[in-house]
Amino acid sequence: MNRRIIITGANNGIGLAMTKALLSMGERVAALDLSIDNLDPTNRNLLAFVCDVTDPHRVQSVVDEIVQEWCGVDVLVNNACLALFKRFDERTIDDIRREMEVNFYGYLNTIQAVLPLMQKGGRGVIHNVSSGVGYTGMPGMTGYTSSKGAIESLTRTLALEYAPQGIVFNVMHPPLTRTPSAAGFGVPPEMMADPEGVGRGLAKLVGKTRPVLVSGMINGIQLWMSYHLRYQMGKLMSMMADKARQGKQGA
Repeated sequence: MNRRIIITGANNGIGLAMTKALLSMGERVAALDLSIDNLDPTNRNLLAFVCDVTDPHRVQSVVDEIVQEWCGVDVLVNNACLALFKRFDERTIDDIRREMEVNFYGYLNTIQAVLPLMQKGGRGVIHNVSSGVGYTGMPGMTGYTSSKGAIESLTRTLALEYAPQGIVFNVMHPPLTRTPSAAGFGVPPEMMADPEGVGRGLAKLVGKTRPVLVSGMINGIQLWMSYHLRYQMGKLMSMMADKARQGKQGA
């Protein structure tokens, strides 16, 4: 294989697990994050960059370095994430703006940087990591859920625009996973998936061209329900999270 793959948010959680799995498969990975201390600098197939995806100039500079080293980019995985957990009346607009800057505009910055390369080569795949709460909503997650809903619409639109040029846009949907960004859900850790397993599962899907990519049948069923039974699933997940929080407080 030995494809040239960019992953954002690659120093922790699902992004780190994906990076490790892809490297073990012989792929070349450019890993971007605010810190790169969890990445192995001795791996010859790894390029690691400290990069804030909300800074378009830094993103473009990093992509230029990647192209100088590898002469192109085959796949982009937009995985960087910020999730703040506060009731809406406890938030400021700046809180929501920060989440949108990472989860939506950060994706736009990386897409704009790699798209001309893919257009020139006549092919490429861009995976945008999303979430079922972008369909259902979730109390306390105004900015995160809004950003994921925006990513769903953005991806569908760009998929239609660039299909004639041979460029695929699709969404990756991991299950609820034990990562720092999911800590505020209130769901017990034992009910969430292991990030190592989720990352390995998603790594096998990198480069696939289906509109929606999920890691496993159970994840697929949950996502189907979140899409087709949005109100009911949102209410159910909210009740489960409230019950879990009450259990912690009573313990």
